Amino acid sequence: MDIMKKNLSSILCLIPKILQIFLNFTLVLLAIILAVLLVKEITIFADILISDGSHDYKLFFDNILLFFLYFEFISMIVKYFKEAYHFPIRYFLYIGITAMVRLIIVNHDHPIDTLFFSLVILILIIGYFIINITPRERPDKHWTFKNN
Repeated sequence: MDIMKKNLSSILCLIPKILQIFLNFTLVLLAIILAVLLVKEITIFADILISDGSHDYKLFFDNILLFFLYFEFISMIVKYFKEAYHFPIRYFLYIGITAMVRLIIVNHDHPIDTLFFSLVILILIIGYFIINITPRERPDKHWTFKNN
């Protein structure tokens, strides 16, 4: 019975390692796909700049912000591997802010929608501020408040 428990325990310890390897492989694959799309955005961006008859600034800014979204996702994946398999929440906030700015630039036809998008950006910035003022390290178990 004891041998069965040890075998089951070793198998259960192996499952998270296998899933972590699978997750890492798929994130690397996603990073490669995003890098290809980033290069594609650069070529589209260059084509917009070179074309003589195109003065569509809306399309120009849309492609710039889409480029930054790809860039931020790739940098978030890099940060995931650098920070021992952890996604920092601030990167999600960066991506959200950039995506909302892109929506405002591209879809600014309706003032109410623009107001709501701006409020979302404000909420994301407040969230980022709260994350920056809270301590990154958790206190020890034995830490207690001191009365002054």
